[in-house]
Amino acid sequence: MKQTKIKIDKETIKKTARLANLTLVEKELNELAGQLKEIIVFVGKLNEVDATSVEPTSQVTGLENVWRQDEVEPSLTLANALKNAKTVQADRFKVKAILNKEGKGKTG
Repeated sequence: MKQTKIKIDKETIKKTARLANLTLVEKELNELAGQLKEIIVFVGKLNEVDATSVEPTSQVTGLENVWRQDEVEPSLTLANALKNAKTVQADRFKVKAILNKEGKGKTG
């Protein structure tokens, strides 16, 4: 199987932290870059395992979905649902845009 080289450096960690809305100090950036490299190397070892005789499976527990009838139950009022919202507009949660006009994720 072909190995994919992934560049993990402070810039990668900064970008990932920004996407996760995390604020990291310089020490954390260095630590996380090293830890993430170690994780990727460890997970990459799975490519060395001979799994040709293992039958593909989507889950291993044997459990199946248990379905129930939908039943109408009391729910939150609009006021109660919105009472802890940071910003509300026209009876809706107002959040920062995450897509630009072309429907692509914002950068920066």
